[in-house]
Amino acid sequence: MTPSKTPAEVLTINGAEVRISSPDKVVFPEPGLTKLDVVKYYMAVAEGALRGAGGRPMVLKRFPKGIDAEPFFQKRVPENHPAFIDTTTLHYASGTSAEEAVIRDAAGLAWVVNLGCLDLNPHPVRAEDLEHPDELRVDLDPMPGVDWSRIVDVGYVVREVLDDVGLAGWPKTSGSRGLHILVRIAPEWSYRDVRLAAETLAREVANRAPGLATARWWKEERGESVFVDFNQNAKDRTVASAYSVRALPDARVSTPLTWDEVRTALPAQFTVRTVLERFAAIGDPHAGIDSSVGRLDGLLALAAELGPAEKPPRSGDGSGRRQSVMPLVEVARTRTKPEALAALEEWKSRHAGIVAALQPADVLVDGMRGSSSLWYRVRVNLQHIPEAERPAQEELIADYDPWAGRQWPGKPGS
Repeated sequence: MTPSKTPAEVLTINGAEVRISSPDKVVFPEPGLTKLDVVKYYMAVAEGALRGAGGRPMVLKRFPKGIDAEPFFQKRVPENHPAFIDTTTLHYASGTSAEEAVIRDAAGLAWVVNLGCLDLNPHPVRAEDLEHPDELRVDLDPMPGVDWSRIVDVGYVVREVLDDVGLAGWPKTSGSRGLHILVRIAPEWSYRDVRLAAETLAREVANRAPGLATARWWKEERGESVFVDFNQNAKDRTVASAYSVRALPDARVSTPLTWDEVRTALPAQFTVRTVLERFAAIGDPHAGIDSSVGRLDGLLALAAELGPAEKPPRSGDGSGRRQSVMPLVEVARTRTKPEALAALEEWKSRHAGIVAALQPADVLVDGMRGSSSLWYRVRVNLQHIPEAERPAQEELIADYDPWAGRQWPGKPGS
C-alpha cells in the first residue's frame, strides 16, 4: 500500500472503536479502491466473511508495501491488539508455537484490514478445539494450460464423490485461477485423519476423471491437469476464506457459489464492486453451510479399500530425499516472483533451441512458503525434449536462501 499522509479515521463498529490509518491510501489503483473502501467492503459482507473466518485462529497475511510487493505472514498477534480481538495459542509441527488472532465480529475484520491484510487466512479449526478440524478443504489447482471449464468439470466429479460418501460440498472461487470446495465435518478426527480423508477424495476423483484430474503431489508429474490439492488439510496450512479480497489488480474476491452457478460463473466476474452488489441482492449462498455437518466414515472406509497411496522413489545417496521420476533442471531460487520470471527468461535465452518444444506445464514457477514470506523456485521439466538434446543442470541463475540466519528447533546443525 503506497505511503499516504491522510489523517486516521475512527470507525465505531458494533460499539467498538477501530482506528483506520491512512484511509484514503489507494490499495487497488486499477478500480481506484482505497484502504477505507476495502474496510467498508468487509463491513458489508461481514456475515459471510465471518461464516468462513470467524472464531478461527488466523495467520495475518500483510501487504504493507502494496499488492505489487510480496506480503509477509505474521502468525503472532500484535501485542497491542484491542480487547475485541481474541487469541489462542497454536502448536506447530516444527515444534514452535504462536499466539494467533481470532476475530469474531465486524470490528475484527476492520482491524485486520487496517494492518494491511487483504485476504483472510484462517485455520480449519475453531479456537475452542485446536486439534480437531471442522472443515475439510478441497483446492482445485489447475496446471498451466488448463482452462476454467476443465476445473469446473473436476468440481462436479468432486461433488459426485462427496455425495457418494454422504458429505456436502460448498463451492467458491479461489479468487485466483482455481475453485475451492468446503466440507463441514464433525470435529471428531485428528489432522492426520482429515488429511487422509482429503487425499482419498483426491485419489478417487483422479480415478474417475483420468487425464483431467490428478492427485499426484509432485508438480512435475501432473501434466496439464487439475490437481486436487489434499495437502491444504495438513496441520499449519491455511487458505483464503470466503469473501477474501485477493491481491490482484482487479480486486478479485473469493466468492461463494451455488452448484447451479458453477458451470456458468467465471472468476473474473467477482470483484469487490460486483460482490458488494451481489451480496446486497442475494445474500450469502453459503448461509446453510454450518447446518450441513457430515462425517468422515465413508472417506476413511474408502481409504482402507484403496490402500496406501504410491510413494515416490528415494534418492540412493543416503539423504532419504525424494527422487523425481521426471528429467528436471532447477533454474533459480529467488526472493520475488519478478526475479523468478527474469531468471526463467535468461534460462530460455541460453537454450532457445529447445524452448518451442516445452509445454505450458513443463515450466514450474512455484511460490514456496518461507518462515514469514513466500520465495520462488524455478524448474523446467525436460520430458518433451529428446534425451540427447536436454541441457544439463547448471549453476543456479539466482540462489536465494530464505532460511539464511534463521534458527528453529530441529534445524540441522542447531
